Amino acid sequence: MNTSALIQKVWNFCHTLRDDGVSYGDYLEQLTYLLFLKMAHEYAQDPYNRDTNIPRGHDWASLRSKTGEPLEAHYLATLHALGNKPGMLGAIFFKAQNKIQDPAKLSRLVQMIDEQNWVGMEADTKGDLYEGLLQKNAEDTKSGAGQYFTPRPIIQAMVECLRPAPGKTIADPACGTGGFFLGAYNWLTRPGAKLDKRQKEFLRDQTFHGNEIVPNTRRLCLMNLFLHNVGELDGEPSVERSDALIAEPRVKVDYVLANPPFGKKSSMTITNEEGEEDRDALTYERQDFWETTSNKQLNFLQHIVSLLKVDGKAAVVLPDNVLFEGGAGEKIRRKLLETCDVHTILRLPTGIFYAQGVKANVVFFDNAPKDGRVHTKGVWFYDLRTNKHFTLKTRTLKLDDLRDFINSYHPENRHERKEAERFRYYRYEDLMARDKASLDIFWLKDESLDNIDDLPAPDVLQQEIIEHLEAALLAFRDVAASLPKTTPGAL
Repeated sequence: MNTSALIQKVWNFCHTLRDDGVSYGDYLEQLTYLLFLKMAHEYAQDPYNRDTNIPRGHDWASLRSKTGEPLEAHYLATLHALGNKPGMLGAIFFKAQNKIQDPAKLSRLVQMIDEQNWVGMEADTKGDLYEGLLQKNAEDTKSGAGQYFTPRPIIQAMVECLRPAPGKTIADPACGTGGFFLGAYNWLTRPGAKLDKRQKEFLRDQTFHGNEIVPNTRRLCLMNLFLHNVGELDGEPSVERSDALIAEPRVKVDYVLANPPFGKKSSMTITNEEGEEDRDALTYERQDFWETTSNKQLNFLQHIVSLLKVDGKAAVVLPDNVLFEGGAGEKIRRKLLETCDVHTILRLPTGIFYAQGVKANVVFFDNAPKDGRVHTKGVWFYDLRTNKHFTLKTRTLKLDDLRDFINSYHPENRHERKEAERFRYYRYEDLMARDKASLDIFWLKDESLDNIDDLPAPDVLQQEIIEHLEAALLAFRDVAASLPKTTPGAL
């Protein structure tokens, strides 16, 4: 069966299950479990003859030998047994559940997967199939999966600008389904790139370091990587099921590519102050952070700085409020510009994320030695938002839409740039003189302001107002938290 026929076959069965109320996400999960078991079975045969650590009686052979209700019962027992195993096996099957209630449909899915030799299939074929399902799952707005899915053209542009080198480490502290890792992998294995044996092994086993606290999303990420030949069947997972913000990083990395969660407030406050007994018991203590705040994006930004080696490079998607927010936001911005070389900000258009009304940017910066000097000389801004209109269906963002930005970024030597209509340079001194050291900068005339018909939809305007109010409220709370504590009646 050729590639297109296989993909169509998998898609057709997905549609059949959806008629029974099985979502894309549920289908993806079951596909993940069964694909992993089938590939493990193939690796255990000639010519590989690998010990996969999957116990007899819970392997692929035991599944395909059953049908009907016995298959359903055995499948449930298998998911439970494998979820208690260590390493990659336990990570893939952690708290796994059967979401296909019709035994006949489950049997058909097992049969469909059994018909193919997956190990011998090209990584591009397996990867394209799985990535396509991930994208469809993200488009299913009811599932909420879109929050884990960064538009692939944005990832490609970020990677093309950063140009990660072989033998270097890459982290994403909120990696979702692994889009940034795969973007970097595709860059490192692009046509013409020649990796030696040691570099290939490093790419498979040591390059990527991630965190994802949602178990279902983590398993999709691990399977996505595995289908692209990243990670070992019997090895340790490259993505930890833990909150990246809870402690200082154990290892430093060469690159960070990330799109941290856009929620306004963390369920925990990150503090760099010890001995505050009156704080919530769930408060984190991070001595490596510059400021205490409950704003998740600001905390992730501080964490990413702490993740980088000296001279490490980062490209991070951040919402607008990080660029203009007062209080802790202003203090963190000033420290970031002082201690790192913040050299480029891409103002992203609206209409490209699955969450309505999101206004975001890509901030590029390099870590620098902590020598007391100011390392940002100036920041280049590229405005891809003003007078640009994209939607998720009729006018989707393509890599070609970002090609001018990539060329302007000049990844071959970013110190040889030229200003253009959408690309401008602002000196560090001028940025620091702005109110709250705001980096919320635009200079092009917005043509939509001349035509009321071009204004955003009311629900989008409403969401923007809410976001600005929430940002202001968080800033006030951060200021209040920094004031000295007084007892009632004290002078």
